[in-house]
Amino acid sequence: LDGAVGIFCGVGGVQPQSETVWHQAESYGVPRVAFVNKMDRMGADFDRVVAEIRKRLGSNAVPVQIPWGTEENFKGVVDVIAMKAITFDEESLGAKINYGPIPAELAVAAEKARAELIEKVAEKDEDVLKVYMDNPDVPANVLKAGIRRMVVANEMIPVLCGSALKNRGVQPLLDAVVDYLPSPVDVATIKGHHPVTGAEAEREADDFGSASALAFKIVNDAYVGRLVFVRVYSGRLKKGQNVYNPRTKKRERIGRLLQLHADSRTDVETLYSGEIGAIAGLKQATTGDTLCAENAPIELERIHFPEPVMFMAIEPKTRADRDKLREALDALAAEDPTCVVRTNSETGQTIISGMGELHLEILRDRMLREFKVEANAGKPMVAYYETVTRAGRGEYVFDRDIGGHRQFAQVTVEVVPAKRGAGNTIEVKLSRNVVPEEFWK
Repeated sequence: LDGAVGIFCGVGGVQPQSETVWHQAESYGVPRVAFVNKMDRMGADFDRVVAEIRKRLGSNAVPVQIPWGTEENFKGVVDVIAMKAITFDEESLGAKINYGPIPAELAVAAEKARAELIEKVAEKDEDVLKVYMDNPDVPANVLKAGIRRMVVANEMIPVLCGSALKNRGVQPLLDAVVDYLPSPVDVATIKGHHPVTGAEAEREADDFGSASALAFKIVNDAYVGRLVFVRVYSGRLKKGQNVYNPRTKKRERIGRLLQLHADSRTDVETLYSGEIGAIAGLKQATTGDTLCAENAPIELERIHFPEPVMFMAIEPKTRADRDKLREALDALAAEDPTCVVRTNSETGQTIISGMGELHLEILRDRMLREFKVEANAGKPMVAYYETVTRAGRGEYVFDRDIGGHRQFAQVTVEVVPAKRGAGNTIEVKLSRNVVPEEFWK
């Protein structure tokens, strides 16, 4: 990602999963803006959520909007940069935006929020500071440019608010993505390595450079077939062009190039550097593969996926559905690397594994909705390993007459926890001349 939008619940605030994703974005240096959603819900508190983002996530979160009303009285937002109130037409489901003067009851709060915003930006941006010294009421265009520079440098998180369900605040959020998050030329050069020599290689966002793109998603479309979603980092991808895959060490031909917007698709002749699109016609490319020019090969960092944590048994309702189920599972596993399909060798059951109960439910729903496969599914269960946590000792004595002969054995077993990830080690502290040879095998 070049940039990200962190979405927080206006009621729940910073939740555990929010922290996980946020720290992941920080570790990769991804610039962000924050959006406080569900401002129309009972218990929503914009100021509390902003304070949580600052305290729990350690981020320099600064509102660029304040809410106009809360809970059932939520009407819209106030843009503290342009100092205008924004409302959203209910008849058009929020598609129409109305700009107007700030209501009297919010005038003081808006002035205070704008002053705080200007101070925060002027602290670290010299261009804004120069203007601020001459005129404390910094013009909107100068302030926006300063915010953008700080966001790209990961020094500030602009905070917006709204209600996505009612389409309130969504359009200003999309404008903020354009205004503040980096474009492909703002980010650092992408780094990879030469697939043969292993030497480090770099690519810049240049339309005239050597082509390099990363396949980040696979989708099986009912009309187009197998689509490989790619992000072009350098050069251009053209329809009919041959691209080289360093993983398979083979060339593949680009059949069609598509630009996608929601559920609409547009055929294009070329995808330029920085663009995202889909390729039809690639048979061997999978998620994480690099597509590049054969005369200038590069292998970009692959996407690493965590191990699935839950599993569920699944079986077809009828014999006729057996082959359809297998095809559907193969297609889902190809699209989603965190969906793992295996057959239990002991029970013969087909087991699908995923990242959680919701993930497994979605996979089951897609089989019915997209692939028209009727299947029975078991209860989702957590995949876990048992391990030794503390030392233990057990002893057993066998002493019995069998067929007129006395049989005697005494066995002592001790278990001790090893270092996590070190594996299992078995030690037998017994002389070989005490126990017959056949028992050692």
